[in-house]
Amino acid sequence: MNLGDPSFQQNLIYLFDVIGTIIFAVTGGVRGVRLKLDLLGVIVFACTVGVGGGMIRDALIGYVPVASFRNGIYLFSCIMTGLIVFFLSPLIQRRRNLIQIFDAFGLGVFTAIGAAKGVESGLALPGVVLCGVITAVGGGVIRDIMSTRIPAVLTSDFYATASLLGALLYLALLPFEIPFFWMFMFVMIFVTGIRLLAIHYKVRLPISGGRVASILFRRHGKKNQKL
Repeated sequence: MNLGDPSFQQNLIYLFDVIGTIIFAVTGGVRGVRLKLDLLGVIVFACTVGVGGGMIRDALIGYVPVASFRNGIYLFSCIMTGLIVFFLSPLIQRRRNLIQIFDAFGLGVFTAIGAAKGVESGLALPGVVLCGVITAVGGGVIRDIMSTRIPAVLTSDFYATASLLGALLYLALLPFEIPFFWMFMFVMIFVTGIRLLAIHYKVRLPISGGRVASILFRRHGKKNQKL
């Protein structure tokens, strides 16, 4: 095993991509089980989260047929994961903390791969960032819409923000002409680390109408009273 071998690096990134797909498929399948969907519903949710973000990204940048249709391993992995989650759901759901840790890893992997796709497609800087974020959170957004819920990335947790910061880091590293493998590793570790820290310390963005807004409103009100 030679970490400097380009072929080995590409295979490792591919392996991470498949693992990330399976991890996201688990989270989708678990949501399907919690909603008491039937077997097909759980599999659909697993596929939606597993490959949904990548499909949206590829469609937007004109990379068609999309990657999950070019390489059957992605959809096959999602289908098998959905089946496993359906039949072993009580055991899997008890491992919620472990799932969160793996999900953070998947977030990092998909952010790095999405940003790289954006650069490869010659997108402008905002497009590269959006490519990374959409790849990482797009499947979850579709899942929540199918569940008739406001997407979780817009209402809770430091999730999409971690992906956004990771995509920005990818852009910041571009001028240094670092080999892609190390760019990928830096961004993946960065996003995974931020997400895990946010989970541990319960970090989240301020909510509209929440505490921050109330404090600002009270301060503004006091100023008006003095005037």
